Amino acid sequence: MFRIRIGGPDAAGTARRWGGLATFFVFGVLGAQSVYAANPQSYKVDWVSSGDKAIDSTLKLTSQLETLRPAAPVDPFGLSARARGDVTRLQKVLQSFGYYDGVITITINGMGLDNGALADALAALPKKADAHVKVDPTLGSLFHVGHIDIKGALPSGMRQNMDLSPGAPAVASDVLAAGGNLQAALQDAGYAFAIVAKPVAYEVPAQHVLNLTFQVRTGPRVRIGGLGIEGLKDVQETLLRRRLLVHTGDLYDAAAIEKARQDLLSLGLFTAVSVKLGGADQEQRVPITFVMQEAKKYAVGVSAAYSSDLGGSLGVNWSDHNVFGNGQQLTASATAINLGGSATTGLGYDAQVGYIIPDFRRPDQTLGFQVRGLRQALQAYTQTGEMAGTTLTRKLSSVLSLTAGLSYEHEIIEQESLATCPPLLSGMTTVAQCQRVQYKYNLALLPLSGYYDSTDLASPLLDPTHGYRISVIVTPTYSTGSSGKTYVVVQGSIATYFDLHHLFAGDPEGRSVLAARALSGDALGATQFSLPPDQRFYAGGSGTVRGYRYQSVGPEFADGNPEGGTNMEAFNLELRQRVGTNLGFVVFADSGGVSSPSGSVYRVGVGAGMRYYTSIGPIRLDVAVPTQRRPNDDRFEIYIGLGQAF
Repeated sequence: MFRIRIGGPDAAGTARRWGGLATFFVFGVLGAQSVYAANPQSYKVDWVSSGDKAIDSTLKLTSQLETLRPAAPVDPFGLSARARGDVTRLQKVLQSFGYYDGVITITINGMGLDNGALADALAALPKKADAHVKVDPTLGSLFHVGHIDIKGALPSGMRQNMDLSPGAPAVASDVLAAGGNLQAALQDAGYAFAIVAKPVAYEVPAQHVLNLTFQVRTGPRVRIGGLGIEGLKDVQETLLRRRLLVHTGDLYDAAAIEKARQDLLSLGLFTAVSVKLGGADQEQRVPITFVMQEAKKYAVGVSAAYSSDLGGSLGVNWSDHNVFGNGQQLTASATAINLGGSATTGLGYDAQVGYIIPDFRRPDQTLGFQVRGLRQALQAYTQTGEMAGTTLTRKLSSVLSLTAGLSYEHEIIEQESLATCPPLLSGMTTVAQCQRVQYKYNLALLPLSGYYDSTDLASPLLDPTHGYRISVIVTPTYSTGSSGKTYVVVQGSIATYFDLHHLFAGDPEGRSVLAARALSGDALGATQFSLPPDQRFYAGGSGTVRGYRYQSVGPEFADGNPEGGTNMEAFNLELRQRVGTNLGFVVFADSGGVSSPSGSVYRVGVGAGMRYYTSIGPIRLDVAVPTQRRPNDDRFEIYIGLGQAF
């Protein structure tokens, strides 16, 4: 915290200090009687609200009476000492919020801490009786910032970067941040060695203001000198040289250097990247060295997920993050899918091998190759296929990227047809017995996509609290085999996240979030049954409408199995609330439907879930129910996975 000086001698304060020492001595002598009292002395803490939820929460988190109570038992003398320490500790909390004449009053069993009879009262307590501690904060007057003086030469126009002005509440974090803001602005403007010391605050109690003085030393304005790279073992230095976002001769800019550091870290080749500055030379140039700590070259992992409609999945994956020294990535995975589940009919698999070349032709471009084998045994259809493709991704900015691809798929799909499963006649109550027909397809696809993400997260598995995620995919497709058609599939989604902390007093940022998403898809140039079954649109399941089985929302054959359609839309709304450090809960409502020439079906599902937050993303458990349950719908669905639903 910054230093506070008050003009004039404080005789009253001196008297209080001597009085406190005398009381401490008396209590120490009388406290000898406490050896016969309960040891340890159990106690409860009652908190009187200050009227500000944020202050109340900080007081409790700072109080040793509160935080040490369950884990560090004390005897009666230790309880009194702990309470005395809290008085000073909690008064600093009030000061940090701008209440410099605030008072903390702590009593034990209704007696003040300076009461000479407190020791006898605690000694007289039965061994199993709790002592009752009461903490009563009185805020007093809110202090405001008075004069702001700068000592030291400051370049023109820099002062406004402090983001602090006279009349603002004298909140400690804001005052300290003002100095940090000024120092950062100076360093971004070429003053690499600028230092803004912690401010000295002069309290004027009569006016309820703090006058602030900031000591500033700018040092010389410098440019970037030589650029060094240290710590490399397997990674080629040429990759990093091509990647560097700062160059020799540039004006020193701390923010630009930090951006360059983060960019190198984003390659996924390093566990840490730090920056060392050298001294300025005669030409006022500062050498900069990036110190790298390489990550392990190989990684092996396992994955698992479960939903009551698709059943379980269990997989293993392997990756080489630096195949030839320039960040090329080779990955392989094999996953068993459709392990049980109400929307599946048998065991399936998903096996993939991928190869990625970063910085292909230019630093912001990635070339990828993928080979995949897939088998799905679903109520809608059974699919066995092999796919091979390549993609080229260009990152246009920190939030926007475009991807173009070319792929080939060969697949065999079994599904009912209108010939083998005609619609039931009106009045018929028997369940149709339909036979599946085998279809063979060869597909050439040219997917083109754009992706916008302003959530400022390094991984899509992390928990978004603000911003947008928008994607558009247009896939021209040429199909041969059972269907000789050329068509275009268009899909789009938009998700947004609203931080609600400003609606709840004292609620920190990112703990109450409203998330919303809209999905849409359309197949142009093809009829319902000229589309391969896996290219049609379906709704239901964790990705669209929770509460309904996977692919179950939409037109159905006479036996109740999904047909799939040519158009789909879905909407999701979810309220996410964190509780404590790692836990949270959500409530949600999903709706969606699928259309085809035979009609359209629209459904709504609602539910709630729990979240356990980890460093790699929240572990999700959702339970959802259908609001319009049909005879072939499950009563509820369960979804377990990693990352939020969207």
